[in-house]
Amino acid sequence: MKNMTLQTMSQTIETHDSELHELVLDELAEMLNAEQQLMKALPKMARAAMTEQLSRAFESHLVETEYHVIRLEQVFASLNEPMQSKQCKAMKGLLAEGDEIMHEMKGSSALDAALIANAQKVEHYEIAAYGTLCSWAEKMGYEDAIELLDATLDEEKVADEMLTVIADSYETEVEY
Repeated sequence: MKNMTLQTMSQTIETHDSELHELVLDELAEMLNAEQQLMKALPKMARAAMTEQLSRAFESHLVETEYHVIRLEQVFASLNEPMQSKQCKAMKGLLAEGDEIMHEMKGSSALDAALIANAQKVEHYEIAAYGTLCSWAEKMGYEDAIELLDATLDEEKVADEMLTVIADSYETEVEY
């Protein structure tokens, strides 16, 4: 009886690990798509920005985003899994909001502030997703994946901080 219990426990752990592994792969596929969508959006955001500082920040993050895609490819390879992409509806919605902002606020003195707010929503989504992936990879013992995902997580946090610095650097005059 005791052996059956150990065998049942082992099967339960295997099923849990298998299900978590599939969840990791699903989230990786969504993040790959999210990063690919962002690679298309960042040049538009850079062109729309009113200040050179914000435009350069978007251009710089585009280069980082290209590396994020490469790292995701490496994560899939480290797991001996084929690279897959799955539409990330969250990123699609955030970027659609950004397109709307660029269209509606074109020429507005508040355009950069709106672009920064939207870009920070994107960064916060990515921080949450990569943080979750890091936790799951740790639970699963995916050492190579942890290192790659953590590097991207750190860059997303820095990008968010840079947007805050840019936002805080604006001097606005409000007339009452």
